[in-house]
Amino acid sequence: MPTRALLDTHSFLWFIGGDERLSRRSRALIESRSNPMFVSAASLWEIAIKHGLGKLALDRPFAELIPEQLARQQIAVLGLEMAHMAEFVGLPLHHRDPFDR
Repeated sequence: MPTRALLDTHSFLWFIGGDERLSRRSRALIESRSNPMFVSAASLWEIAIKHGLGKLALDRPFAELIPEQLARQQIAVLGLEMAHMAEFVGLPLHHRDPFDR
């Protein structure tokens, strides 16, 4: 049975960058074309912000690299909806990074 997965920002970046911090099990799960993979628009927004601020180096421009990798890896983007933002209001404040909440 296929496993659906929502990749967080680091998992997505580690996967497309071939980073060894992503476990072999996770990499195999993502690489299996039978498993639907997703990334949130919020994660892509976070990547764009950090790259724009110079806190995240990418080997190519964001507008080229990210769409190419999404298509190549068959990773779908989940949009943000009002219901998602409404849930955000009630989340506990474990830390101040809005993208990790």
